[in-house]
Amino acid sequence: MRAVLQRVRRAKVTVGDEITGEVVAGWLVLLGVAPGDTLADVDWLADKVANLRAFADDAGKMNRSVQDIGGGVLVVSQFTLYGDCQKGRRPSFTGAAAPAIAEPLYEAFVATLRAHGVPVATGRFAADMQVELVNDGPVTFVLEVGGSPG
Repeated sequence: MRAVLQRVRRAKVTVGDEITGEVVAGWLVLLGVAPGDTLADVDWLADKVANLRAFADDAGKMNRSVQDIGGGVLVVSQFTLYGDCQKGRRPSFTGAAAPAIAEPLYEAFVATLRAHGVPVATGRFAADMQVELVNDGPVTFVLEVGGSPG
């Protein structure tokens, strides 16, 4: 699994004219799933997102988690995180899991984050989505775990 975490002041995702999810203060997580990913990878990544101390404390140090600040997480499926642009002019997506594999792991990630007590909003799996955000910092991390290809 590969995740891009962006610390946001606010973020929302729409499908057509419908807002499917939004958060105020927290993480926007763009989540990609690879064919070899497992539920153990989901658990590790959800725990990391819920507890990563990258929000400012009273001294301005990155010392608080999204839970500590009472923030939320907006999770958006993003198979293009496994796009390989090394050859040719068109990306290859052979490193991304097929929807039948990716969607249950995406849903498990969302459920596991919620089990950590984090408010979670989502996009819509495999939909054409528009994502709006206001970066905070900007602070961005790339996390990777599991059977994902190099």
